[in-house]
Amino acid sequence: VQHKGSWGTVCDNDWDLNDAKVVCRQLSCGTALQAPGSAHFGQGSDPIWLDDVACSGSESSLTQCGHRGYGTHNCNHGEDAGIIVSQIRLVGSGLPRCSGIVEVYDNGVWGTVCDDDWDLNDAIVVCRQLSCGTALQAPRSAHFGQGSDPIWLDDVACSGNESSLTQCGHRGYGTHNCNHGEDAGVICSGEEISYIIEKIHFCDVVEVYHNGVWGTVCDNDWDLKDANVVCRQLSCGTALQAPGSAHFGHGSDPIWLDNVACSGNESSLTECGHRGYGSHDCNHGEDAAVICSGPIRLVGSGSTRCSGRVEVYHNGSWGTVCDDDWDLNDANVVCRQLSCGPALQTPGSSHFGQGSDKIWLDDVACSGNESSLIQCGHRGYGTHNCDHREDAGVICSGEEISYIIVSFIKSNFIYKIALLNSANAQSL
Repeated sequence: VQHKGSWGTVCDNDWDLNDAKVVCRQLSCGTALQAPGSAHFGQGSDPIWLDDVACSGSESSLTQCGHRGYGTHNCNHGEDAGIIVSQIRLVGSGLPRCSGIVEVYDNGVWGTVCDDDWDLNDAIVVCRQLSCGTALQAPRSAHFGQGSDPIWLDDVACSGNESSLTQCGHRGYGTHNCNHGEDAGVICSGEEISYIIEKIHFCDVVEVYHNGVWGTVCDNDWDLKDANVVCRQLSCGTALQAPGSAHFGHGSDPIWLDNVACSGNESSLTECGHRGYGSHDCNHGEDAAVICSGPIRLVGSGSTRCSGRVEVYHNGSWGTVCDDDWDLNDANVVCRQLSCGPALQTPGSSHFGQGSDKIWLDDVACSGNESSLIQCGHRGYGTHNCDHREDAGVICSGEEISYIIVSFIKSNFIYKIALLNSANAQSL
């Protein structure tokens, strides 16, 4: 800040995101992402003008915020305050900050991005630029509603490696052939959590993002309730297991969380109780992990998680599967994906009730060996010739009991033998 003809720094005592927001607004520099202290960008050599800055975040100038008085401080340049800003933001009423309509800042005005050629590579750049973790989806067609400002970008073409959306190819600011019905959006995993999907098995070490650095979670008190929050936050289905003891390998970053205590209903892992960032009594041999079902679930049975109407997650919505060509091979893939044992039956005709959302898949054709239903052949998402009276379901043997069912017809009788454990199976 400038005072009495000289530039000077601001001390990081009580420096936070509210203070940074005022600086960004005053400089027309977009959105404040972080408020680093400890001379994050190097030490200044001029006077220290301000200390204990206290902004509400709504001020138009930093000088309107409370402070000790110019030149009054108890710090040194090792405590110089900084800001990290972005000329990109995600908007939409009631949405988390890491999902929404993509807007960029140019010439003093926020404007939207057209969805022509908008894809996951573009979304990856947006999520990285906003420190919002991994891109999960790149919704189009004004999925989060229509903007009302200028349309600044069209035909955005990112490789996915750029550090800023403005580094990607595009038509030029304000040049487009679209309307706000084509506004682009993104769904990021969130600033708090990164989830690496290995080979479509939907499992890996859990990492959270804090103070500009990714770090692991200790497995003390780590359980299925905590894992469910992670899987929900990442739109990765249901938590199947919550392995600890560095099941998927040791992390090398800080250990950020320990003694995580979720009820299972939270929308974000940061809403759960924990010791505090960086406070722990463990090592990377105790890194926590999750195994999620992936974007698939069974609903409508009311009694067991391993039976119900099959629903898959696509483009931000759950939808059903049509029972055309639905058979035991398809059901076996679903049951395996959900760690629910072998498939017993493949009821169709809305056996578990009719869905009310989209019908995402039809004419599913699995060999039975796939690890995920999305690896099976089908018509394409949203392409079908059925209605919800034909919703497909499965009945799996269950996650705990392995059934061997031998069916044969002799005379007019059907014999079914169900063996409840491997010892009985061997004796048979």
